[in-house]
Amino acid sequence: MVKTRWEAWAVTWAIALGAVERGKHYLALYPGNMGWVFFAVCCAVVFLAGAKLLDATRPEPAQVPVSAGRRPLQRPRRPLSRSRPMLSRRSGGSASRPSRRTD
Repeated sequence: MVKTRWEAWAVTWAIALGAVERGKHYLALYPGNMGWVFFAVCCAVVFLAGAKLLDATRPEPAQVPVSAGRRPLQRPRRPLSRSRPMLSRRSGGSASRPSRRTD
């Protein structure tokens, strides 16, 4: 089991070596464009596996302890809805505001 990021990088490097070796076999087995396609696919898998390994070993963010009697300060969250605009409407309907411009 991979527990540290250093181990994840080492496993990713080993996967990359194996992928390139397998890609070379595909180039010999399938000469031409298909061999290069298989070679590229083998190398692309390394990016997916390495990203998954590095995400799995990401350190957890520090938890801030909360006092027994106090709750952390948070703004109340309103439910989001597409049928209601996010900004509050002004009273007055569709009338525009009077201009205060003095030209």
